[in-house]
Amino acid sequence: MLVPEVPAARAALRIVTHLAHHSDPVPASTLARELELPRSSVYQLLRVLQDEGFVVHYPEARAYGLGALVAEIGGSVLSASRLARLGGPLLDRLVRAAPVPVVAQLAVLAGGDVSYVGQVAAPRAPTTVVRVGVRLPAHLTATGRAMLAALPGAQVRALFPHREALITRRGVGPRTLPELDRILALARSAGIATENGEITAGYASVAATGIDRTGYPAAALGLTYRAEAVGAEQVDALTAAVREAAAALSARLQGRA
Repeated sequence: MLVPEVPAARAALRIVTHLAHHSDPVPASTLARELELPRSSVYQLLRVLQDEGFVVHYPEARAYGLGALVAEIGGSVLSASRLARLGGPLLDRLVRAAPVPVVAQLAVLAGGDVSYVGQVAAPRAPTTVVRVGVRLPAHLTATGRAMLAALPGAQVRALFPHREALITRRGVGPRTLPELDRILALARSAGIATENGEITAGYASVAATGIDRTGYPAAALGLTYRAEAVGAEQVDALTAAVREAAAALSARLQGRA
């Protein structure tokens, strides 16, 4: 099937690509000359790209550069795919080594929520509400708590401005920020976070976080299992495995062997 020619779209993409290859702003006249485009068309396309957030205008320099939207789109896609590549093998390893059927998850913070970017389920593993792309309240999930525990208290408070009215599922979980602070303090001390029945009744989770070069909790690894089918010894084994996997994720994020 032939792809119809859309000259304006092609020219706009060429402009964005050209700007991406220059660290300094580029004048419209330079764009027109180097891309061999009519100057009037370049100005029209730049106005549209500027309106849509792809390009910014630097009046003093009479030049244009890439807008924050391009970095935001590229950063979010690259970040999620990079984390999935780094953490995916660790999820597989966790599932294979677990003494009971589990679901392994990889999650990132998205404001006051967690967003899941990876998941691997063992045969006969519990069916959970978690899927790649799903968002859940960070303060109710083990993965969210693991990452929140690694943040400064002021940053946690900024994520939850309504300190006396945290949401819950079925009335289970911390209702206020002081209650959450106590949970995070325990997670911080143990180096591991847990939840039991706060997302789905009868299911429990354990999680630990991977830390990047800046000290930020870039992503958390978690295991979900049927609470009634797991004894204390098995919980200890799952906890140790998640801790080890999170340390491996931190090493990968930081470029360490």
